[in-house]
Amino acid sequence: MPIIELHNVSKEYGRTKVLHDVSVSFDKGEFVSVVGHSGAGKSTIVKLLTCEEVPTRGRIIVAGRDITQLKPKELPYYRRKIGVIFQDFKLLPQKTVYENVAYALEVCDYPNADIKKRVSKVVELVGLSHRVHNYPNELSGGERQRVAIARALIHSPKILIADEPSGNLDPVNTWEIMELLYRINRSGALVILTTHNKTVVDRLKKRVVLMKGGRIISDEQSGTYVI
Repeated sequence: MPIIELHNVSKEYGRTKVLHDVSVSFDKGEFVSVVGHSGAGKSTIVKLLTCEEVPTRGRIIVAGRDITQLKPKELPYYRRKIGVIFQDFKLLPQKTVYENVAYALEVCDYPNADIKKRVSKVVELVGLSHRVHNYPNELSGGERQRVAIARALIHSPKILIADEPSGNLDPVNTWEIMELLYRINRSGALVILTTHNKTVVDRLKKRVVLMKGGRIISDEQSGTYVI
């Protein structure tokens, strides 16, 4: 059953059209790789799903609701339901691992007891219980990305979007992050991975949506991709 549906979605910046009538759906519990060269439209789709941008035309339905119609006051509540992981981590340098993850709950006024319980759980999940008092500059690239994943999971989202999460990582750390995303997916979350890393996609052997020039040119349920 689709939890995300894009219906004839286009996005234009002035005279530049970056998405052309894209229609695609993603089911609950799927692991989907959205692939393509830089400029293919992958990151634009991420921005539309997180409501950083709105489509020029078309509808985007998430969990039965057209998110293009959300009011500004509704956006924070919507975004808490989606976990997002970025290539550049976006950690707060002056805060420890624990504080970076806890911050997402503190701004929502969660009780301290709940914060401690939730943070401990997700930090353990990503294998960083021994690093909770360290700062980002004391961590490796792979560890920093694990902190970002823990933060994305803190609201127990049913949808996790990973936008080029391995772009700054070496092959060993890249696959460790993919294994972690795969484990999260097995727990029931829809994982949407945007990447141009063919090796990763080929090893995952999951659904592959290939984009080129703002269009979807293939959608395969399993295996490799060719550009």
